[in-house]
Amino acid sequence: MKTKPEREPYETLIRAIAYQQLHTRAAEAILGRFLALYPTTLFPSPTNILATKENILRTCGFSAAKITTIRGIAERTLEGVVPNRSVARTLTNEELITRLVPLRGVGRWTVEMLLIHTLERPDVLPVDDFGVREGWRVMKSLSKPPLARGLFEIGQTWSPYRSTATWYLWQAAKQTKL
Repeated sequence: MKTKPEREPYETLIRAIAYQQLHTRAAEAILGRFLALYPTTLFPSPTNILATKENILRTCGFSAAKITTIRGIAERTLEGVVPNRSVARTLTNEELITRLVPLRGVGRWTVEMLLIHTLERPDVLPVDDFGVREGWRVMKSLSKPPLARGLFEIGQTWSPYRSTATWYLWQAAKQTKL
């Protein structure tokens, strides 16, 4: 997995929403149709998204709930709730989590992915991530993955490099699919 530090936080959030609860191929197809609506830009601005009629967004394959969420993220970006990249870099992990989790469709895991993949924060351990918990199960030859709380406690000793541990745990989880 590669990080994408050039992305704005709102783009990362919208991309995460597009992928929620979908197979990767389906999400990529929907996202491709969405991006095709805006051929003159790499990614549409919040203003572009809000100017796009909901029925047009629906033709991309987004559910009504995802459209509401995406439009909400665009609105909150224009209001300054979703910070731009330079402001986001000045906020702590917990400040960003506290600020963004109240947004519809955005949970702690989504913000943690933003912290790891876009802001390249070194000390994030997404304990609710199935791949992270599965990676620990594989590495320790356990019969079942640990609970999030247990992995949180274990991960305390990995600070300030929990993002590196996360990458290794994801790789370990992939070993079960080989």
